[in-house]
Amino acid sequence: FGRNYFNRYSAPETEDERAEILAEAAALKKSAVAYMHPEVGVCLEDANLFGRNYFERASAPDVESMEEAEERAKILAEAAALKQLASDYMHPEVGVKTTDPTLFGRNYFNRYSSPETEEDEFADERAEILAEAAALKKSAVAYLHPEVGVCLEDANLFGRNYFERAS
Repeated sequence: FGRNYFNRYSAPETEDERAEILAEAAALKKSAVAYMHPEVGVCLEDANLFGRNYFERASAPDVESMEEAEERAKILAEAAALKQLASDYMHPEVGVKTTDPTLFGRNYFNRYSSPETEEDEFADERAEILAEAAALKKSAVAYLHPEVGVCLEDANLFGRNYFERAS
């Protein structure tokens, strides 16, 4: 058993510090979620915040040359491709999707004419490798999504909170 130095009667008042630390932790969590999910966008919390769009105002010039329009289209296409790559990088669990019916591939390992070449020792090693890959994928998803939390798989696991207990 240990002594709790935070909840004893002679402990100095730390409610203000605790409130500040909790506020900073909430702000850091909000910043981390905003960093990990750029596709969400920006939400305004204060009704007094506003901005002015200088490009769509009535007094803005409407002149754009063909070269500028083509350059703008190229930049927007590159930005869309970069956004897709960033989304693919940040979400490996989504997988690859195709919409073109002319795209196909042939699996040379599962075809009917392929000879059975896998021995028992290789099958065991393959099963171990697949189990390790599944564990690595689970670890990567847990790293990329800290907002999900921790799920217990064993009923015998428990923890004790020493900071918010009554004694």
